[in-house]
Amino acid sequence: MSRIGKQAVAIPSGVTANIDNGTLTVKGPKGTLTLGLSDLIDYKVEGDEIQVNPANDSKQARSYWGMQRTLVSNLVEGVTEGFSKTLEISGVGYRAQAQGKKLKLQLGFSHDVDLDVPEGIEVKTPDQTTVEISGIDKQAVGQFAAEVRRWRKPEPYKGKGIKYRGEYVFRKEGKKK
Repeated sequence: MSRIGKQAVAIPSGVTANIDNGTLTVKGPKGTLTLGLSDLIDYKVEGDEIQVNPANDSKQARSYWGMQRTLVSNLVEGVTEGFSKTLEISGVGYRAQAQGKKLKLQLGFSHDVDLDVPEGIEVKTPDQTTVEISGIDKQAVGQFAAEVRRWRKPEPYKGKGIKYRGEYVFRKEGKKK
């Protein structure tokens, strides 16, 4: 039995959820999200909660159960509160600047890195070394944050690069004389 899957997903006030043609649609104050439903899982919208249960007793249905419940929970959380990731840039001359639907990064290359911000994602740069990525889709926010970080992952010698806020970079010792 899945401990996560057994719990029902609560629907807060101001949020509506309905199932139609194999998709779950959740509407809330921040927007609308949809999820394609698996045939191995039964979904029921009852009052102010969504129940997620395996359709049969197969191993695959039981293994999908907790994940599908978490995906449904992420839809509800996304349309009510949204998701955000904060990236910190460290290094001499490394900086970021949000320009409309583009993110301009200067990361020590001979050229600037210009990234197009996907639809539904909002990027802010409160200062030159901080990038705040937010949106209602958890997967899209995390994916864009990973794409930005990919340009300069933190290195272990000086700690230069792009890291998530709160991420610890294990530093190596230099050469000993």
